[in-house]
Amino acid sequence: MHKALRNPAVSCAILLALSFGCTSTSPRGGSGQQVRPKVGVALGGGGARGFAHIGVLRVLEQEKIPVDLVVGTSVGALIGALYADTGRVLDAELAALRVQKEDLFDYGALSLLSGGLVKGEKLERFVTSHVRARTIEQLRVPYAAVAVELRTGQTAVFEAGPVARAVHASAAIPGVFVPVEIDGITYVDGGVTAPVPAAIARRKGADVVIAVAIPAAVPADSPRTPVGVVLHTVSIMAAEIGRLHASEADVVVEPFVGDVGYDDFSQAKRLIEAGEEAARAALPRIRAALAAKQQPAR
Repeated sequence: MHKALRNPAVSCAILLALSFGCTSTSPRGGSGQQVRPKVGVALGGGGARGFAHIGVLRVLEQEKIPVDLVVGTSVGALIGALYADTGRVLDAELAALRVQKEDLFDYGALSLLSGGLVKGEKLERFVTSHVRARTIEQLRVPYAAVAVELRTGQTAVFEAGPVARAVHASAAIPGVFVPVEIDGITYVDGGVTAPVPAAIARRKGADVVIAVAIPAAVPADSPRTPVGVVLHTVSIMAAEIGRLHASEADVVVEPFVGDVGYDDFSQAKRLIEAGEEAARAALPRIRAALAAKQQPAR
């Protein structure tokens, strides 16, 4: 046997770098053991392109990289809630693959009088029917949804209360969705101030933050409809702001979403595969970040 491999400390270090197999999740490990860092995933906005989040979560699960916290903005809040409900990617994937545009967007002419084209009731019903937990506190994985107080512009982080309502508030795209009122306060899409909530995941205790930033789509032709123009414009602004926020993460994963539109729900499989490909490419950086944040067990 090679001399270096006879040294238990060296062997453990090699295994840690490859698979974290020597890591102790307990704070009471013995001498030489390591306590793994708390991992937070920050899922950004991006409309239907956010299906790519599922591919990223799938890779983390397959590689046995635990997710201790999920913070989501807009579609990231939706995918995050589907995942946090059971902590299994398959459950979120099955729900996402079944969703159609009509399941989330309930257009109504009268909604314009309330500040948007879409009421958002269908979105809440979708969450209620696919997430077993009714409150954020009941979710299996610690979770938070990010929205913005419309009057003050302050970022709001929902860490308790009804899941469906929090997701709705986080995904209420200005000018598209009717703003959401909760306890007398009006909220809009969290992407206005935190398109990729990496800093919020850090504040909530994550030692290592993996951010998923969805770039803006590049359509073959410029949008022509009012909703299409608004959605594409918002996605461009959010993507640019999101890059700045994502820089606060330890690792940024950017799936290649090509020309998939903000409201194109027919490309779910392709987007999930894009997220998986981007996450696999980022694995060396993710493992390095985890190794760098290991702490000796006490």
